[in-house]
Amino acid sequence: MSPRARREVLADLVGAGASAAAPADKPAERQTAVVALPAEEVEEAGLRPRTLDEFVGQAQLVEHLGIVLEAARGRSQPADHLLFAGPPGLGKTSLAGIVAAEMGVGLRVTSGPVLARAGDLAALLTDLQEGDVLFIDEIHRLHRSVEEVLYPAMEDAKLDIVIGKGPTARSIRLDLPHFTLVGATTRWGMVAGPLRDRFGFVGRLDLYEPIELRAIIERSARILGVTLDREGATRIAERSRGTPRIANRLLRRVRDFVEVRGDGAITGETAVEGLELFGVDELGLDKVDRAILDALCRRFSGSPVGLTTLAQCIGEETDTIEDAYEPYLLQQGLLQRTPRGRVATARAWAHVGLVPAEPPLF
Repeated sequence: MSPRARREVLADLVGAGASAAAPADKPAERQTAVVALPAEEVEEAGLRPRTLDEFVGQAQLVEHLGIVLEAARGRSQPADHLLFAGPPGLGKTSLAGIVAAEMGVGLRVTSGPVLARAGDLAALLTDLQEGDVLFIDEIHRLHRSVEEVLYPAMEDAKLDIVIGKGPTARSIRLDLPHFTLVGATTRWGMVAGPLRDRFGFVGRLDLYEPIELRAIIERSARILGVTLDREGATRIAERSRGTPRIANRLLRRVRDFVEVRGDGAITGETAVEGLELFGVDELGLDKVDRAILDALCRRFSGSPVGLTTLAQCIGEETDTIEDAYEPYLLQQGLLQRTPRGRVATARAWAHVGLVPAEPPLF
């Protein structure tokens, strides 16, 4: 097929997809993730590491990824398809950029919810150059029809499309440039099995240790031109919930605080003052976290509470509590899920400064 005919076929396919109605068999998912402001997105992008040597933490993952990329460079081939899984803010997007930089190729970025139709993905795939990296964030949210287009593209560098309907329909297979698909997901279990099995390398990102976050904060402070001592970086790291994205956000807020109410330098004392002013306590809990613990301990006196009841008490959606707040409270040993509902632990009672009438179950 000539390049001109190929472009015409893709134009027809994408045009048909754009005019079609959205699939009715899959309800829209509710968004619960916190969205960064445009200015913060730009600033955060400037803080991202650009090479594996600059990437802090995830030592085992970085070592394995380095071997995969070096082997691919040695064979003068594109890297194998990569899947990164883990909570938000741990560096999955940064790793995708690093893969492209280490391989010396272009990077195309999109997300699962954006690719609503097969034509959307087909247009992206045919626009790639040889060896390019295609990064799909939240890949578990791809529609099934879009996934079906990905399978031959990942395995054989082919694009199967159907033109027309009924008796006049015909199938066309287009050659694609060899590329590397990098997928990122916050919900590993929701990635379809056939898609998951086609990735040659799967990396799991874990929460960071305070000493790793301190190194990240010190690097970000140098880039932002912020005066920061070791004690100030430690205090911010301790309240960053094991997440670099949160660490950088807290650093920017403390920077604002010391510029307005201090001398512009972040010390251990000014870091604590700034974080407490913005409602972040010594465990990294914010206003909503404390509202959850307060409801469990004060309003319900330690009795098990259902998720819907808890959400109504603090004025949040159930999905928001379950996805954005509960994981950290569980990791910190402040909350337990039981068959009867959510229960505050002894550590939660101590944190809110109350003594339970009866000993907590946990």
